[in-house]
Amino acid sequence: MLSARNIHKRFGALEVLKGIDLDIADGKVTTIVGPSGAGKTTLLQILGTLSSPEAGGRVLYDGVDVTTLSDKKLSAFRNRNIGFVFQFHQLLPEFTLVENVAMPALIGGAAHRDAIGRAEALLDRLGLGDRAGHRPSELSGGECQRAAVARALVNSPRVVLADEPSGSLDSANRASLHRLFFELRDELGATFVIVTHDEGLAADSDAVIRMADGRIVGIETNQKHN
Repeated sequence: MLSARNIHKRFGALEVLKGIDLDIADGKVTTIVGPSGAGKTTLLQILGTLSSPEAGGRVLYDGVDVTTLSDKKLSAFRNRNIGFVFQFHQLLPEFTLVENVAMPALIGGAAHRDAIGRAEALLDRLGLGDRAGHRPSELSGGECQRAAVARALVNSPRVVLADEPSGSLDSANRASLHRLFFELRDELGATFVIVTHDEGLAADSDAVIRMADGRIVGIETNQKHN
């Protein structure tokens, strides 16, 4: 479903990615692991169209090379097809939880009633229905991260990309968030690509991509899930 070919990325004289080729399976949880500085976040940003590879690199969704799209078409594609979850939830403090979750749908042109309805349904599913009217400052870190997952899912994207989504959470909330990813994979057929330092999450995932020094050094498939 999601493929990358010949991905290189430089920042000045520093080559961060040194020729990445990979394929991400549909409806699976794939983790990307490796030491700091391996290029994991840069790769995730390129997969999510937030950054562009060097000339010759290609990112394909179902065979469509998104690196060829105009900025306007790329923004629309990203809004419809890609959800993002970051290490820190990045909820907007002046809006309620339900308004934050509905935001990508509203940006995508959904009617206000439809967007709010979708957001409320997701918050209910994630155990946050009674918190919908609260602002982020009134919630725990774990609740905010679950809301960030709801926001990522509100447009029913093809793939959810997560960058150290549990890195700021305590062990109990971390375990809860990880369970949620697998539940959503099973219930919704959602595809997750997760950059993580958590080897426990990696061990439970469907596939593990190991990176070092800007390259993929190993890909492991969890036979339990295949």
